[in-house]
Amino acid sequence: MNLRQKNLQQLTESVLDVLVVGGGINGAVSAAALSARGANVGLIDARDFAGFTSQQSSNLIWGGIKYLESYEFKLVAGLCKARNTLIKNYPSAVQEIRFLTTIPGGFRHHPRMVWAGAWLYWLFGRGFTRIPKYLSATRLKRAQPAIDTSKCRGGVEYSDAYLQDNDARFVFNFIRTAMGKGCLVANYLAAGKARREHDGVWKVQVEDKLNGKQLQIRCRTIVNAAGAFVDQFNARNGIETQHKHVFSKGVHLIVPKVTEGKRVLAFFADDGRLFFAIPMGNRTCIGTTDTPVVDPETGVTESDRKFILDNINARLDLPRPLSQDDIIAERCGVRPLAVGNGAETEVDFLHLSRKHIIEVCADQSYLSIFGGKLTDCLNVGDEVCKKVADLGVVLRFDGPDWFGEPAQRQYDIYRGRGLTMSLDKIKFEDTGESLLLRLWRRYGIDAHEILDEIERDPSQAQPAIKGTALYRCEIKYLAEREMICSLEDLFNRRTKIGLVTPVETLKSSKATMKLCRTLFAGEAQEQYDRYFHGDLNHFYSSSGLC
Repeated sequence: MNLRQKNLQQLTESVLDVLVVGGGINGAVSAAALSARGANVGLIDARDFAGFTSQQSSNLIWGGIKYLESYEFKLVAGLCKARNTLIKNYPSAVQEIRFLTTIPGGFRHHPRMVWAGAWLYWLFGRGFTRIPKYLSATRLKRAQPAIDTSKCRGGVEYSDAYLQDNDARFVFNFIRTAMGKGCLVANYLAAGKARREHDGVWKVQVEDKLNGKQLQIRCRTIVNAAGAFVDQFNARNGIETQHKHVFSKGVHLIVPKVTEGKRVLAFFADDGRLFFAIPMGNRTCIGTTDTPVVDPETGVTESDRKFILDNINARLDLPRPLSQDDIIAERCGVRPLAVGNGAETEVDFLHLSRKHIIEVCADQSYLSIFGGKLTDCLNVGDEVCKKVADLGVVLRFDGPDWFGEPAQRQYDIYRGRGLTMSLDKIKFEDTGESLLLRLWRRYGIDAHEILDEIERDPSQAQPAIKGTALYRCEIKYLAEREMICSLEDLFNRRTKIGLVTPVETLKSSKATMKLCRTLFAGEAQEQYDRYFHGDLNHFYSSSGLC
């Protein structure tokens, strides 16, 4: 019996204190915080963990500099504080990065005004990052020759942060934290209708999406963290709220690296919003769009690709313009934006913030989380704990020790072991990072298990698939501990291989099928065909369930 099956069995055998519905960033931090404080918690998701919005971000951790223009100073101060907390507590995963913003001619503000705004932003961030700088058009060109400054009035350099790994991996690390504190988690388990009995216990009907079996989970409190599907789950269960979601579609394209610099290049796109070229190893992530949509299930269109390519080509001085042939991967997700239930249908998406709102239906012992973003995730976890405790759930432990990387002394022990194996000398060409550091960032204290594999067989310190950053030593751990049910789970969420490696490279490698056999045994060919030839959207659809 594998880990997922064990968790499924236990989920249906006991009455949980809290069931968290949704394994994106809001659900992950809710489960991690509640479990660390002693609650008996379960977490389920109809897809894979971080399988929807939380796998489609720009990988940036930012304090919301754009909200200064709409005078949301309290929000900016809070986001900057949250960003700083993540940098301090996840030093290997969340790191400061410089943004180089180009101010075009005819822009609504003078470059000096934008520079003043960057200083205000730095002050709201309590001076935690490097100070901002003003650059003339000449200095901007010198700092980054790839920028077309022919129609530029100047630029501003300031700091925010980014994720060294992909966003879904960051989310999964909270899932792992929750599991380490006793939380029962299961992916591909879709919540249907929930009914609260007279004794105050919720009975939630769920479907195992891998085999179609119908199950029931009992709990005393529900945390609806279903992201873009929060409203659907509430409606199904007769829960009325004061807020709802509207959706904005955001698309990013992954292309070959367009510059040698390590800054994020920020521009103001044709629609007026910030537009980025973000370093991603030997690739660049460009975007994003901001398109209102009604249905959270959406996809990349030709107009999306044209908008992004037209904007980046107009703002960079490249040897040749980027075309659709340069696209290695695409990311498309919706931003669930919280608005009042009586909000007009026409909403100004460019000025809506990503703030989160947690609504409590006390008489039903039911919470709904609206909005939110990666930057503010720790606050979501703490707030959920407070509100759940107010509902009468006993949290036996206090303190903020539910988040953060292991202590320095633990890293020193790990590093000492890794140095004896010369893992510091195995470097990744795209980033210069060592395998030693990368394993620690991805697996934390569990990285010792990876080192055990290398000690038993030194050949495990070799790539599992040539040209990727996935190593043989990781495979056993991934198979046993991370509930990987498909190649997409592995390539697009547990790692970022699918984002930076052309699909034909993966398809043509014999090592890919070997990997499938290790992960999926008798289903290896089926999983291979599904990823490279099948209809993934059909397989991962929730059939109307959350």
